[in-house]
Amino acid sequence: MTIPAYDVVAIGNAIVDVLSHAEDAFITGEGMAKGSMQLMFSPEEADALYAKMGPGMEISGGSAANTVAAMAAMGAKCGFVGQVADDQLGEVFAHDIRAAGIRFDTAARAGDPSTARCLIFVTPDGQRTMNTFLGASQYLPASALDLELIAQGAILYLEGYLWDPEEPRAAMRRAIDVARNAGRKVAFTLSDTFCISRHRDDFLDLIDTGQIDILFANEAELLSLTEIDDFDAAVVQVSAKVPTLVVTRGEHGAIAVSSSEKASVDAEPIAQVVDTTGAGDLFAAGFLTGQARGLSLEASLKMGAVCAAEIISHVGARAMCDLKALVEQKLG
Repeated sequence: MTIPAYDVVAIGNAIVDVLSHAEDAFITGEGMAKGSMQLMFSPEEADALYAKMGPGMEISGGSAANTVAAMAAMGAKCGFVGQVADDQLGEVFAHDIRAAGIRFDTAARAGDPSTARCLIFVTPDGQRTMNTFLGASQYLPASALDLELIAQGAILYLEGYLWDPEEPRAAMRRAIDVARNAGRKVAFTLSDTFCISRHRDDFLDLIDTGQIDILFANEAELLSLTEIDDFDAAVVQVSAKVPTLVVTRGEHGAIAVSSSEKASVDAEPIAQVVDTTGAGDLFAAGFLTGQARGLSLEASLKMGAVCAAEIISHVGARAMCDLKALVEQKLG
């Protein structure tokens, strides 16, 4: 087996986030499930909701893209595969991810639909409620994959959000085959209970057939996946089927189980939770970077907790400090 050229190659939605503050009453009035994600199925629906937003800010996003952007900021070598359209937002996304030092070669798609966007409403308690128009990202074909790039990544990282559309789902299945045939690891994030409710059988099949080496979930996602209410029992059930299980628990920290080893960390203290957008993405970034450096489960969890705390202390899912220096300071 050749030495991997990249620490992580990720496949995910290529999205530009639009963030705005909103009151709880607005979330309720628009029929949104606070703290969750829902899909918008037409540009008209996205435009109508966008018109109701207050002053906002645009930041390149997408779950897996956020993860590799943070990893690159900590010195990891990463690649990303995701579909944008040949439009202004597509150019913004491509510029931002390449400027972060990440290899991004996916050709822009001509014509409609437009580049994906996620309208994110942040309530006073820092919770983010996401409304996503997948646009061009849901048309990522298997033919767009750079198979050599995927085979060169030590870990292939996949986001559950992208499992919904048929074309990228097929592309990710193809990528899993390529990675496993090259002797690489496959990491998967469940992303949201919304994704699990639609694709539980698929996700369980990936786990049961041994195609996932590292599984990321938050507590609600783990309980949804197993359809049981006992957290400890859910951990036992899933950790028996994946080599490494990582579960975040918000203010209660996070745990990881790998073979017979189990580690846990407390959440990093912060003055105020401003915006939880990207908390799971950045936690995964810290953990995967720790693993790429050969650190222990506990140290990798600590890196994840530090990264997550930084991201929830401000609006947006991209770090606003020297993440590498911050992690080095916290880990000593």
